[in-house]
Amino acid sequence: MRVLVPPIKCQGIKTKLIPMIIECMERDPEGLWIEPFVGSGSVVLNVMPKRALLADTNPYLVQFHEAIRNKEINGPTVRTFLEHEGKLLAQEGQDHYYYVRDRFNSARDPLDFLFLNRSCFNGLIRFNRHGAFNVPFGHKPMRFSRAYITKIVNQVSRFQDATRLCDWTFVCQDHRSTIETASRNDFVYCDPPYVGRHVDYYGNWDVRAEQSLHAELKQTEARFMVSTWHSNQHRENQFIQTLWDEFTVLTHEHFYHIGAREVNRKPMLEALVVNYEPMVADKHTDVSGGQLALWA
Repeated sequence: MRVLVPPIKCQGIKTKLIPMIIECMERDPEGLWIEPFVGSGSVVLNVMPKRALLADTNPYLVQFHEAIRNKEINGPTVRTFLEHEGKLLAQEGQDHYYYVRDRFNSARDPLDFLFLNRSCFNGLIRFNRHGAFNVPFGHKPMRFSRAYITKIVNQVSRFQDATRLCDWTFVCQDHRSTIETASRNDFVYCDPPYVGRHVDYYGNWDVRAEQSLHAELKQTEARFMVSTWHSNQHRENQFIQTLWDEFTVLTHEHFYHIGAREVNRKPMLEALVVNYEPMVADKHTDVSGGQLALWA
């Protein structure tokens, strides 16, 4: 299948897992699609539900998505903005990047957010305890070539088309407030920051947060799917066996590109946790007592 890529890059973006996510989900097409951690919006963009509640605790991601949906920014405005700022970046290098970063931390303009996301180090989204974007420059002053700008413009336009065709609501709120709205016919897709790994983009995600998510989902009448990590060559996610073991777990090997050097970018075994029996994969009983499906 052709996977659509959203205009914002997030660490842990699920574009490479989209085919698995879509094949494994079982939902009522008339029900509400709910995402408590919408992030870049890569999953909803490819699922294209008729109705969706899309939440995140990062207000600047929500603001950016809302600006596209409300047509405050669109393909032409993005092209004009990135051509202008890209030219200044090519001329002034990191000085202009840090100028825009300061400008964003003052005015919170969604176009500045897009510029920073596409020119910072490794496309990270990270804020300090005061809510200021603090990712350093990505050391590529010639970043915004004509072809690269066109690519981003097309991504913005596709996302805007999706919001025009579908009834999607974006809100800034925590996962508890979002999940509690779910009813029996809805589907909840959760892509929280990975507990035990430093890839969160806003605020903290710790053991208590993971336990809270588990408790909320255990009580919901809706079907749900949680994206998390299973293991890598160094360690395993302890919560697969101690917290999520009562549900079905499907796994798939995947690479993340967060490390500064390619040699340090190791594979990770991804996991999808669901509270139903998927009609896919070859399952066998895991030692934890849950169901572990190994995805080819």
